[in-house]
Amino acid sequence: MSTLIVAALSFVGFIVAYHTYGRWLGKKIFRLSTAARTPAQEFNDGTDFVPTRKSVLFGHHFTSIAGTGPIVGPAIAVFWGWLPALLWVVFGSIFVGAVHDFGALVLSLRHEGKTLGQVAGRIISPRARLLLLLLLLLELTIVLAVFGLVIAAIFSMYHGGVLAVWISLPIAVGIGLWHYKWKGHLLIPSLLAVAVIYGMIWVGLRFASVDIMSLLHLQNVNSPYVNATTVWTVILFIYCFFASVLPVWLLLQPRDYVNSNQLYVAMAAVIVGMVIAGFTGQADLTASAPAIAKEIPADAPPLWPFLFITVACGAVSGFHSLVSSGTSSKQLAHETDARLIGYGSMVLEGALAVIVILACCAGVGMGVFEKQRHPVTGASIYKPISDAEGRPLTGRAAWREKYRHETTKGADGKITGGWNNMTLEPQLRAFIEGGANFLHAAGIPLHFAIDMLGVMVACFAATTIDTATRLQRYVIQELGHSVHVKPLQNKYVATGVAVGSAAALAIFLKTPGGAYGSGGMILWPMFGACNQILAGLGFLVVGVWLIRQKRPIWFLVLPTILMIVLPAWAMADNMIDWYRREKWLLLGFGGAIQILTAWLIAEAAVAWRNAHRNGMA
Repeated sequence: MSTLIVAALSFVGFIVAYHTYGRWLGKKIFRLSTAARTPAQEFNDGTDFVPTRKSVLFGHHFTSIAGTGPIVGPAIAVFWGWLPALLWVVFGSIFVGAVHDFGALVLSLRHEGKTLGQVAGRIISPRARLLLLLLLLLELTIVLAVFGLVIAAIFSMYHGGVLAVWISLPIAVGIGLWHYKWKGHLLIPSLLAVAVIYGMIWVGLRFASVDIMSLLHLQNVNSPYVNATTVWTVILFIYCFFASVLPVWLLLQPRDYVNSNQLYVAMAAVIVGMVIAGFTGQADLTASAPAIAKEIPADAPPLWPFLFITVACGAVSGFHSLVSSGTSSKQLAHETDARLIGYGSMVLEGALAVIVILACCAGVGMGVFEKQRHPVTGASIYKPISDAEGRPLTGRAAWREKYRHETTKGADGKITGGWNNMTLEPQLRAFIEGGANFLHAAGIPLHFAIDMLGVMVACFAATTIDTATRLQRYVIQELGHSVHVKPLQNKYVATGVAVGSAAALAIFLKTPGGAYGSGGMILWPMFGACNQILAGLGFLVVGVWLIRQKRPIWFLVLPTILMIVLPAWAMADNMIDWYRREKWLLLGFGGAIQILTAWLIAEAAVAWRNAHRNGMA
């Protein structure tokens, strides 16, 4: 029952917060008005500025901000214990993350749909605009490279879900044309789209499990740069190029909408399974994992401040301000929809992060598996891992098996395990297989349940990487204007630079002991701190604007301090470790981020003081 109690209290807290704190912010602080004209109405160009139904825009915004962040972060953080991660997710989402996203969205709405960097140039200083754009460039490069790796890894691990992910592309284009060109209703196409996606999972499991190397006859190519991960990365970035330059209503927005419906179904199914598993005694949170862990990896950092940069998107994320001000503000049809899009999407993401924590603890405690090949058909099958007496591992024994962090050195000389050698694959597997246990408790066959959640993760990552590409295009175009480089102002050139740089980082670099295609993981250690520093800077910009509007800012003070001090502290701690381990690339980037951040804070402090002194409107 502990699993259900935690889930129920968390979900009720999110709902109450949306209808109380979120309502107060909308009415008293941001003063949303039904009479206000939004940028989508004012500058409707049919490409980037497109007035959109709030249900469709909610799907785009939620899937874009969620990605794999609220999955990977909590899945890593639970090795400190599930209680610290849970508290940060719940209270962080309500009082920090949702306020940040809501504020960034309204800020952009009141400044002609401009991005956070452009608004910072107006509110703080022209220098702040350039400095923030450089931070955004680095942030989005890491997002693109790492999320491309996540999707490629999912495709490599769960072949049966590949068809389901890619079938959403033609479906999305069809729905975009149906809704915007032919003015059709969305209910029936939406239901059909979800049915087709889940049908493709069944097809993939039975008949067409896609191994990309065999499909393209590349399995015998003798090149270290050609493997399943690099091939999928190239294909993904080709898709991202088109998602960035095509009208938002034709591919990006309807794809996110289609995927959001599929994701709602998957989340609802996991919750139903969780309820059944909880009532039947199969899932027990307190019996499966420690509330506060006593055994952690020897090389792991302390919980404080690293918890607050490890769990990012599930509680607060600077990337969300880019989505709010980059794409969503350009599609909002009515200003009063901003509370649902900005605040509502974030608390739903908090709910997703709670589900992840429960899946990675109580779900994993129901049993763990190892992947094998069927001796006759060759298909992937999952066998329970057993103890020395042949009994399937459950409870804390299963959790320890999934989260063992011992550092080991294999016969090939590769070091695995521990904090410093952590990869994304174990964390993704923990959520997918732990969540699949919940689904299996609801009667869904285990193999289908595992690929169903594999598709869910891949779709989340895909709907972030295509939005991130479009955002990176905006950033590069703005930089092109700032430094007067005309080719970079062209959307096709800017998109080419965005996908080309991220693909080169992902494909042609590799982590020590890893294969080519893992290059995104080189910069991954700095993503959390960089991302959370960006959230703190977003709070600063919103705060200066509110002072100019002569409105209260007391509710921003603590979140702003937290999101500036804790990430900077964690980055400094990381830099000391990188220096000791001679990680010069990370050390250089980390130093650059700290300098840019300090400079931006100084610029914002001057603007904040002047705005407070002058009370300008």
